Amino acid sequence: MPPSPDYISHLNPNQKEAVLATDGPVSVLAGAGSGKTSVLTTRIYHLIRLGVPAEKILAVTFTNKAAREMRERLTHRLPDSPLPFVATFHGLGRELLQAYGTVMDIPRYFTIFDRDDSKSAIREALKALDIDPKEVPPNAILARISKAKSDGVSLQEFRDKHSRESFRSRIVAEVWIRYEDKMKKEKALDFDDLIVLPVKLLREHLDVRERVQERFSHLHVDEFQDTNELQAELAKLIGGPRQNIFVVGDIDQSIYTWRGATIDNLLKFEDAYPTAQHIVLDQNYRSTKTIVDAANMIIEKNRNRKDKHAVTENDQGDRITIHPAGNAEQEAAWVAREARRCIAKGTAAEQIAVLYRTNAQSRALEEAFLHAGVPYKLLGTRFYDRKEVKDVLSWIRLALDSSRESDRMRAVQSPPRGIGKVTLGKILAGKRDELRAADKTKVDSFEALVQSLAEIAQTAMPSAFVKLVIEKSGLQTALLKEGEDGQERLENARELGALASRYDSLPGLEGISSFLADAALAGDQDEMDRSEGKTGVTLMTVHAAKGLEFETVFVTGLEEGLFPHEGMGTDEDRDEEEERRLFYVAVTRAKKRLILTLARIRRIYGTDYFSEPSSFLRDIDPLLIEYDEADEYGAENIIEA
Repeated sequence: MPPSPDYISHLNPNQKEAVLATDGPVSVLAGAGSGKTSVLTTRIYHLIRLGVPAEKILAVTFTNKAAREMRERLTHRLPDSPLPFVATFHGLGRELLQAYGTVMDIPRYFTIFDRDDSKSAIREALKALDIDPKEVPPNAILARISKAKSDGVSLQEFRDKHSRESFRSRIVAEVWIRYEDKMKKEKALDFDDLIVLPVKLLREHLDVRERVQERFSHLHVDEFQDTNELQAELAKLIGGPRQNIFVVGDIDQSIYTWRGATIDNLLKFEDAYPTAQHIVLDQNYRSTKTIVDAANMIIEKNRNRKDKHAVTENDQGDRITIHPAGNAEQEAAWVAREARRCIAKGTAAEQIAVLYRTNAQSRALEEAFLHAGVPYKLLGTRFYDRKEVKDVLSWIRLALDSSRESDRMRAVQSPPRGIGKVTLGKILAGKRDELRAADKTKVDSFEALVQSLAEIAQTAMPSAFVKLVIEKSGLQTALLKEGEDGQERLENARELGALASRYDSLPGLEGISSFLADAALAGDQDEMDRSEGKTGVTLMTVHAAKGLEFETVFVTGLEEGLFPHEGMGTDEDRDEEEERRLFYVAVTRAKKRLILTLARIRRIYGTDYFSEPSSFLRDIDPLLIEYDEADEYGAENIIEA
């Protein structure tokens, strides 16, 4: 057997096996902190060293942050060489539709509806049907449409199946019709279309499928446990007869079944690919032995999984701290004080995370951190959801396509220029001749500005174009008049230019279009990248924390009904095994110190409820636990309660 190349000498035996498995289907079961990103990037580098052209290698993951990290690692190894195509599933879908979608009458430069755009279109459709959006929430309608699309159900199939069912199902069908009409008019696709349509494209157009299979000879899929059936099919269609598909995932970290993800794609990978190799990465390089042992105890209670027992050579580390507080406010105050103590002892604030099961828990925590004077970063309000940012994006989209009604309505009022909805309505209805002279002058000036920006967009670098839009639109002048608050909002708008600079290497419209598409597809973890220069403890949901790691992690709200969650309000009931997987994800974010907190009384919808400690706490060996000295309820009883 030839000696292993030097660039894999740092890998353990199982990691080396995964890197050297270059042909045919390969399934890698990778535990938390097991170095899967290193394995993925090293395998890609190995393929290139073997002579596989970089442009024939495809790598797909689930977050923009993970995709950027993979590109950065590959750039470091291949500084002067072409890089493989690395993207999220939605980014891959966009690329396939832009490259080959004309056979399905999809324009090359389409717009992507983000969730706000979709909800707005659905709200508009409900009003057209004389249905009050307060009676039938747009979120619920969007969820039904999204689930149907993810399940591969077309609008016509949905109508045929549900036309005789409940009134709500008939409403969904009628709204869906108007929703699709709106997107067609706006030359837009939504998130689900970016998966549904590429699958349809490759299923129905053999010539396109063969071109894509020839374009990508080796496919890598990260976080395979989070794929839904359509995403798995898309991967299989691209893999084609070669079946050079390398998937990495961890069934124990599957926490998105409510989005349509199915762990069966990983559990039954060998059924779909009978010749597949199966490799387990069970060495944890992230956490102390105490945390790894606790995580094993938690997840091994689940039955629907593949056998995997994590091991580590790291130090034993501190015991896990449990702190029971009187109520949510006291819990939050203790967490803030303890975080301050950690910082005082030398832990960097950005290496501390406070995790919670639901967004509703963030209010008390944020107030406590403010009161305690502890700097923090709250992941929740996305940068791209801010009004001033959406205003600039509308102007940019309008410059690329002046027929977009929703962007025209927004841009003409951002800032206001004396053109009202009645005037716009006449223009859209083709009744320009009915306008008063003063209104016509204002409209002509606005349209001339849009046309001027459209011409500049043809050749401008994205970052320069963003700066120009902020100035020419009048947004800069308007925001500067709003004092300190306006200055802060202007800084947010200008930050778009910094983000757009990532696309300056792409020519003209291609760069601007790619920037707009990625802005629409940005997720929670993109906020982490934006705030990297800011110090502060990170506050976020457990779902948002997946894939991240911190020196010290607080997991709050460990009470029955909250974590594990029982589906309060409009939230769906949760499968207990998925809830345990979510707790496992929370625990395995910690490298050195893990702190679990709970409140004995929690207020829900204005009523105080006595809470039982989470059953998950009983999964951990008491020898691995220490109770905070402030425990006023009896440390010896908390696990037994």
